[in-house]
Amino acid sequence: MKQFLSAITMGTLATLAIFTSFSFQWPTWVLFIAWLSYYIFGKSLKSALYAFSPITAGIALGIAIQLLGSVLSQYFGTIGFPLAVLICITSLGYLSKIKSLSNVPAWFMGLIIFFSVHPHLEAKPILIIFIPIIVGFIFAYLNDTITSIIQKKYNIL
Repeated sequence: MKQFLSAITMGTLATLAIFTSFSFQWPTWVLFIAWLSYYIFGKSLKSALYAFSPITAGIALGIAIQLLGSVLSQYFGTIGFPLAVLICITSLGYLSKIKSLSNVPAWFMGLIIFFSVHPHLEAKPILIIFIPIIVGFIFAYLNDTITSIIQKKYNIL
């Protein structure tokens, strides 16, 4: 019974996540990347926050790569963008030494999100990316919390 209830909970929340994402025209996969990140990086609000910081930093690094690549491409042609990647990803080796930014896979989650969504380099489109990320973490937290309650309730009986 508890497995059934846990499965129904996950299915219901996933359906609600898809409905919400479609309704607001968010990239659904971004929401699910955040949901996945919640589980990969520790299954707690603290670990979600710990992952959110370098995901955000990864998005910022993607912006830096895009801007630097544009500048370098004016001087070096097609090699400009790869040079920007070399410079920025090399800096990640140092930036990840900062405790709150030490989660390198989360940096790459942010880079993946940024380069896959490929927003215009303006504040609003970039900030909008964070809505499905935050909502994805919320859905994962709700799923984890409800499933834990179900597991505890049916282990007592």
